[in-house]
Amino acid sequence: MKVPNIVRGDIDGFFGLFIDNLLQLMLIAVLSHSVGGLPSEMITHRILPGAALSILLGNLYYSWQARRLTRRLGRDDVTALPYGINTPSLLAFIFLIMGPLYQESKNPTLVWQAGLFACMVSGVMETLGSLAGDWLRRHTPRAALLSSLAGVAITFIALGFIFQIFASPTVAVVPMFLVLLAYGGRIRFPFGLPGGLIAVAVGVGLAYLFRALGFPVPPMPMSGESLALHVPQLALSDVFALLKSPLALRFMAVIFPMALFNLVGSLQNLESAEAAGDPYPTKPCLIANGLCSILAACLGSPFPTTIYIGHPGWKAMGARSAYSIMNGTVISLLCLFGGVSWVLHFIPLEATLGILLWIGIVMSAQAFQEVPKTHALAVALGLIPSLAAWTLMVIETTARVSGTTLFNIASKFGSDLYVEGIFALNQGFLISWMVLASVLAFMIDRKFLNAALWLSAGALLSFVGLIHAYELGPLGLQNKFGINASPGFAIAYGLAALILFAVHFGQAKARGQSSLGKAI
Repeated sequence: MKVPNIVRGDIDGFFGLFIDNLLQLMLIAVLSHSVGGLPSEMITHRILPGAALSILLGNLYYSWQARRLTRRLGRDDVTALPYGINTPSLLAFIFLIMGPLYQESKNPTLVWQAGLFACMVSGVMETLGSLAGDWLRRHTPRAALLSSLAGVAITFIALGFIFQIFASPTVAVVPMFLVLLAYGGRIRFPFGLPGGLIAVAVGVGLAYLFRALGFPVPPMPMSGESLALHVPQLALSDVFALLKSPLALRFMAVIFPMALFNLVGSLQNLESAEAAGDPYPTKPCLIANGLCSILAACLGSPFPTTIYIGHPGWKAMGARSAYSIMNGTVISLLCLFGGVSWVLHFIPLEATLGILLWIGIVMSAQAFQEVPKTHALAVALGLIPSLAAWTLMVIETTARVSGTTLFNIASKFGSDLYVEGIFALNQGFLISWMVLASVLAFMIDRKFLNAALWLSAGALLSFVGLIHAYELGPLGLQNKFGINASPGFAIAYGLAALILFAVHFGQAKARGQSSLGKAI
């Protein structure tokens, strides 16, 4: 059948996906500088051009895939999978890898190289995960996977940005309520304009209005560069600069669970698309995600790309395949020509934060909504390590702005705040939540052997230092890797595992005797 090049719904879909992708680019430009310490020139000349090609190629691929599926099914309502920068990985890499490393080293090049390494490993793991994605999904409780998302969302996304929103009420609060009205109240705005676009436009208008009236409004940074083409450059030596560094093992405690989460998230998004009537093949999509993330790293971008959640929403708008091409093209041009810094001059970041807040609360709520009701307890338990990591970040920030260090004040907390427990929960918290939530989910289901195996994994991870192990020195909190890195936790997890093994085999024996008695 003849596939139309563009339909009316593609325009609506383009605006929605474009605003979403633009927000990711604004976050990269702002957070990479303010949190990661990267100079603006590096962001404009190296990171964004590298991101441009990964975004463009991914959008072109998924548009082609949608047109191919249209011909195969003989239908004209197939919608391309939405695609762009991976928001959870973006925030996790900045707040959990690049930001802490910059505070330790004050070396922007090292920070950038660490981000590239994380992006590369994440891409490789997702590519390889295409071979075993279904197995991973079957053997990890959904509560364990989604509680990580909820934990990062409620702390590093929602809390941080809600503070910023209420620090700039004149610009940020009204757009926040418009976002909640559009997405929470499911209100459709005139002419079908996307709610996010309306909210940002109102925020921009309020910023100019209140600035003219003399109200305190966050300043809009002026771009110091004229628009010019920035060609992507290979960064292979920088990607692999950390391979022989102990930092590589340290960052795996963040990279591995994020890659696993991205893999399962992609599988869930494909299921969602199939439920909406568009059955896309699993393996090619996962490979495309992984290869585009690898390409991004090789060209200087530390941020993976992925399929977005929300395919049924774009389908309901009437979007088909062209919206993906339009989005990839416009976003890439902004990145390649340095347009993001100019966008930031005219659009204050505070006007867009309501969208991020919405993302944070949706991700948090999803963890409780998309699991069996009895597993809500496991989700709640899995939130605790993320809350500990957030608390540690607040403590470290407070110490830094007060002119002291965590090393100097840690011993002063005493029993007022068991800060050693915060340190232990913070170390490898994206892995420890998987252990804690998985153990409780299997206990609830009375699958004690599975719970014991997860506790055994926790013992091993503690023994080698991937979770809970730390050293506190003048440079701050450091990971401690090696044999017998955290013996207390290794022993505790091991003893708990033995108890659950005993419960499992005890119940199995009791069931066997019961069956024998009935047979007699």
